[in-house]
Amino acid sequence: MIEEIQHQSALEARAAARRIGLIALATDHTVEADFRRLVASDDIAVHVTRVGYANPTTPENLRAMHPHLATAAALLLPGEALDAVVYGCTSASVVIGEEAVTAAIREGKPGATVITPAGAAVLALRALKARHISILTPYIRQTAEPMQAYFEANGFAVNRLVCLGMEDDRDMARLPQAEIVRLAAGIAAGTEALFIACTALRAAQCAPEIERQTGLPVVTSNLAAAWASLRQCGIAPDPKAACRLLATA
Repeated sequence: MIEEIQHQSALEARAAARRIGLIALATDHTVEADFRRLVASDDIAVHVTRVGYANPTTPENLRAMHPHLATAAALLLPGEALDAVVYGCTSASVVIGEEAVTAAIREGKPGATVITPAGAAVLALRALKARHISILTPYIRQTAEPMQAYFEANGFAVNRLVCLGMEDDRDMARLPQAEIVRLAAGIAAGTEALFIACTALRAAQCAPEIERQTGLPVVTSNLAAAWASLRQCGIAPDPKAACRLLATA
């Protein structure tokens, strides 16, 4: 026998106090896990959807995601407000353009605060008071070139930009973390901060070790996007954080 009874308490406004939406690439292995580790908590829920993407990681394939962003954004808790929507692709944010990305996401999620890894990295590097930077990317040259132009247009002097010539973001996710540390440390001389681009790279967990070896602040795509998300949720910096960015307002 089934018995139906009525609950006696009013429903809470939200299941979690803060809510972050994340649009991950269909092929992504890394950004969702990083957001679960860096952002999600009892007070902050991370809600994830995926957008179609086809390798290789060329400017043309990155631009091909643009028409599908609105549909992906609309799948994030339809009819409910989010504190921010994060687009989990650094190179596409640059190639498509941040204004176009924001407009597309707001088409599917009206009024949303939109965070991109590239835009968050700019804010993070400014918060760290770095102007001269070196950049490590896994991309091919054609995809890396717009990245340099983007940071220069935002007022940074790019001392070095190193790209690894990788075409498949699934391979980028399999690059050993020890190799990321070695490569990043190799471009540290003569710069004020390091930026490691690409949400597919497992670089966020490497940042403390790179900072230890180089003495420089390290910003990665996923660290920057997570940092910006925490700020948007009103979370104060953690002075005991393992890397400098998460201890920075």
